Amino acid sequence: MDSLRSKENLNQFESIFGKTNQPPRLFQAPARINIIGEHVDYLGGTVLPAAIDFFVQVLLRPNESQNYRLHSVSYNETVELKKPLSPNSKSPWVDYIAGVIFEIEKKGHVVPGFDLIVDGNIPQGSGLSSSAAFEVVTGYAIKETFGFSLSREEIALIGQKAENNFVGTKCGIMDQFIIAVGKKDDCISLNTETLKYTYHHFDLGNYEFYLINSNVKHSLKDSAYNKRRSECESALVKIKAKYPNFTQLYDVKLSDSEIDQCHLTKEETKRTKHVTSERERTKVVIENLESGNFKEVGSALFQTHWSLSKEFEVSCPEIDFIVDSLQSLGVTGARMIGGGFGGCVLVLDTKDHFSKIEEVLKKSYQQKFNVAIDFYKFQISDGVKEVLI
Repeated sequence: MDSLRSKENLNQFESIFGKTNQPPRLFQAPARINIIGEHVDYLGGTVLPAAIDFFVQVLLRPNESQNYRLHSVSYNETVELKKPLSPNSKSPWVDYIAGVIFEIEKKGHVVPGFDLIVDGNIPQGSGLSSSAAFEVVTGYAIKETFGFSLSREEIALIGQKAENNFVGTKCGIMDQFIIAVGKKDDCISLNTETLKYTYHHFDLGNYEFYLINSNVKHSLKDSAYNKRRSECESALVKIKAKYPNFTQLYDVKLSDSEIDQCHLTKEETKRTKHVTSERERTKVVIENLESGNFKEVGSALFQTHWSLSKEFEVSCPEIDFIVDSLQSLGVTGARMIGGGFGGCVLVLDTKDHFSKIEEVLKKSYQQKFNVAIDFYKFQISDGVKEVLI
């Protein structure tokens, strides 16, 4: 977000909450992409996310009271929170802040009253994780302002717990984690079971990542997400009955004939195939990103997409059309990202190819679905931080 917008928000902060000798401090948290490792973060799998330069920003200042005065620029709404904190059905955006306060206090800290204004430029409904950015920036701003001893990793877990326990969304840890620990020009490989992670630096050279927003969202997403999780869990139960050493579906290494002996349903077999093949693709992507072999990376991205579409069955006609078109147009790699049934496609391609792709795809997509698509260029960025104003 540009400095002009930040200064406008500072002016708005002072007009809403007044001016004091202590100016508010500005904090920002990025959006995220996941390069590979899709629908495995709740199965003990390895994911490869990176922070990107769309942001949620908060201005925060202690207010010498026990209450929390909050303003959302997007909703043009001011709300005052008092303890005991409880979910707010009228202004659900407030729950992300309340949930973070609640989880920090569960760790033994007392969060004094403060004034806060929130703004952001992460495209809504794009699957780039604006809610996780909001949780992490709120937790980090509270920690820095009041001097609490909390690591970045703890801030990520506080954000996830706020969303699980207070907001009511049973998300994994990946989004909050990369938003908390991200580094410019690096992604991380995160083991979602142990939370061990390593940074992977890469120079894209003549290549770039960008996003295409399909601008469609199908209502199947939440119900299908829960169904896929239960299918993966039931598949693991059946596999463990015969091979008890496996603790996660992601770790299953069996031949097709051995899988057949576990008596999985057709759906369970397909889900298992996606999860275990994604493990192998993730290894390929990490190795080839670091060595600069982007054609191999791109090939793995396409393979992941069609596995998500055919084996895990979380794509949709619009997203499949985009990826199929990109493949026909000769891009290096592309795949759906996020929960599925709409949202964004992640693209890897040479920089000089973009102008040819953009016009052709805009026209063909509009003709087929009567919906416009949006293209987002981005850079790999740092995680949550304070910004001087």
